[in-house]
Amino acid sequence: MTQTPLLEVSGLAKYFAVKRDFWGRPVSWLKAVDGVSFAVGRAEVFSLVGESGCGKTTVGKMICGLLLPTSGRISFDGRDLTRQTARERRALSRDIQFIFQDPYASLNPRMTIGRIIMEPILIHHLLPRDEAEKRVDELLDCVGLSPHHKHRYPHEFSGGQRQRAGIARAMALNPKCIVCDEPISALDVSIQAQILNLLSDLKAAFGLTYIFIAHGLGAVKHLSDRVAVMYLGKLMELAPKRELYANPLHPYTRALLSAIPIPDPEAKRERIRLTGDAPSPVDPPPGCRYAPRCPARRGICAREEPALREAAPGHYLACYDR
Repeated sequence: MTQTPLLEVSGLAKYFAVKRDFWGRPVSWLKAVDGVSFAVGRAEVFSLVGESGCGKTTVGKMICGLLLPTSGRISFDGRDLTRQTARERRALSRDIQFIFQDPYASLNPRMTIGRIIMEPILIHHLLPRDEAEKRVDELLDCVGLSPHHKHRYPHEFSGGQRQRAGIARAMALNPKCIVCDEPISALDVSIQAQILNLLSDLKAAFGLTYIFIAHGLGAVKHLSDRVAVMYLGKLMELAPKRELYANPLHPYTRALLSAIPIPDPEAKRERIRLTGDAPSPVDPPPGCRYAPRCPARRGICAREEPALREAAPGHYLACYDR
């Protein structure tokens, strides 16, 4: 990126204590995220992809301030988020919003959709109540819902409609960046494309920056500018979308790409099937964390952890195979 990035993450780590001694001191840690670094430009869609438990959602929550990092640095628009007070982080929440994976669990069932969307506007004193009402109508229309829907409760909507309401709530404070935590994984396949198209339209209209979190590479191809592949708390590969899909360098990335369904029933593609179970993040293996399941592993892979290096212009890789 030639421009100054909007978001910079450097050496980010998050450990959770899973075992304590008699005095309550941690003696065993779950290393959910362990030394992740990347930068995101303005109006860019940066996707984090990986299987369940790889730490991608934890990264997103630390960026939003929902979790405090164990170590590392998060810089947003020139401000160090890891050194801010609670008051400063609350003010910054206007600029960074979160779209949750489960649209039903993330909406208060006792509040109408209109009140849910209006609440952050009133909390941050952006508009008086009468103007906030008009703002809610505009937001509902913006995400493809009717202003008449604001009097309904979450259980009266379909899954896709609830996710649209969640997107409207995230847009209420005019954020610069939105973390999308698997926003289509809980929806019917027929609705997923509609939500992706909506996110794309909102990005074009408002110049939004997205951190898009997903399980597989199939879901992010339509929307992404760059894609980062995570495995067991580490970045394995990071590249522009076209480069990653055309020339995947890491064995794990190639395995994820081979799992994308092909709409042509007669098309043939070799499926790369991973053997064995993923190592535990409580006791990760020495060296490369993907080595126990990697078909291309070598002796050094089990001894030394590969650093994330630039294998080609803008294409970063943590692997000894290339």
